[in-house]
Amino acid sequence: MENQLIWKDEFNTGIKIIDDEHQRLFRIINKLFTLKGEEAKSRRACQEGIKYFKSHALKHFEDEEKYMELICYENIKMHKRLHQDFRENSLPALEKELLRENYSLTAVEHFLAVCAGWLIGHTLTEDMAITGKTTSKWAELLPQEELVAIEKVILELLKNMFQLNAQVISNAYDGEKFGKGVYYRLVYSREQDDKKWEILLVFEDSILINTVGKLMGVKSDKLDIMLLNAVRYTACQFVRHVMNHYPSIHSYNMTEENLLTYEQFHDIFEKKKPQVSLLFSTDEGYFSYCVFAPHLLENSFWIPLNVSNAVAEVEKYLMEKEKNTKRKILIVDDSITIRQRIKRLLSEDYDVSDASSGMAAIRSITLDRPDLVLLDYEMPICDGVHVLEMLRSEKDFADIPVIFLTCKDDKESVKKVLSLKADGYLLKYLNPIDIKKRIDNFF
Repeated sequence: MENQLIWKDEFNTGIKIIDDEHQRLFRIINKLFTLKGEEAKSRRACQEGIKYFKSHALKHFEDEEKYMELICYENIKMHKRLHQDFRENSLPALEKELLRENYSLTAVEHFLAVCAGWLIGHTLTEDMAITGKTTSKWAELLPQEELVAIEKVILELLKNMFQLNAQVISNAYDGEKFGKGVYYRLVYSREQDDKKWEILLVFEDSILINTVGKLMGVKSDKLDIMLLNAVRYTACQFVRHVMNHYPSIHSYNMTEENLLTYEQFHDIFEKKKPQVSLLFSTDEGYFSYCVFAPHLLENSFWIPLNVSNAVAEVEKYLMEKEKNTKRKILIVDDSITIRQRIKRLLSEDYDVSDASSGMAAIRSITLDRPDLVLLDYEMPICDGVHVLEMLRSEKDFADIPVIFLTCKDDKESVKKVLSLKADGYLLKYLNPIDIKKRIDNFF
């Protein structure tokens, strides 16, 4: 059966002009989904359809922005920025892929999956925020021009301090885990008031080992106490260089520093809205630079590092870091109930993360390779079959074990699932003890 975008009541904002346009965009995408299967005949039709979708989407953005101006929507500037990012970054990148791949079936599917995912996510969050039913997730980001300036400074510093070629891959990084990393928190304040800046840096281990580690002559492929302490001081210099470019925070002094676990780091993203949240891809791995507003910084529960405890705390941090050797499992299912149920079941013995869609799964796998993927067989837009095909087509991901989650156990369904080169299948309705036993036995 062809993938289709199904309009649901939860997509209705209650604003007729917006809801009508959203439904029309859904219909255009659905029409493209039906065309893509007949590759030779449909290439030209897909080209024209994609042009039509783009022009209609951009016209919709204009109309939506006019409506926001009409009602004096307070977060219109941020909403426009999200439109601009999709218009000037996401769509051009997808169009380049289409041209490079000559509108192949894979490229068209990627285009449709990304556009459909963006449309659904944008509708449920930012468009709902126009009505007051929810709040914008990114309402407190710094102005675009300041973010661009910070990006430029960080790119130059990564080059000058670490000899790393880098590029920004997200200016709305949401705290996703990427590989094995160090999570470092710095707090800056000043004497004349109680305002503070909370800055979080995330370094993938490989960056530190292959930059600071090489300069120190470290030959191990693991972080040690000496290297991590060197990283602390280097990171402080890095942040100070960034701050020196901006008079508004120039007078702040560092008053606290902490090494965080990923759980503590992610907890910040659950509770607070960032002013800066950038994710960079470099020659040696990923790097993130995040800043949170002063008034959100309350009830700190991390142990501050100082002269008297730094050595002991760094050693303890490394020991805890090495202890976290649990197998990593990614649960992919469009049902939050299923994801949470299996996550609760496995979290004690495994490092469990989850994704709500096929495209979110690919992003998660790219950032943090799991030891096993539990993959919903039937999902809208980019289903389990598409995700598995994408994994098996990439050399770096081809050997990741995948077990399908399914509700069907009839002979034909099982035969179809196993023919897709999955590593097995798991029935969702099994009792918890049996599900846990199956996973334990797999490893």
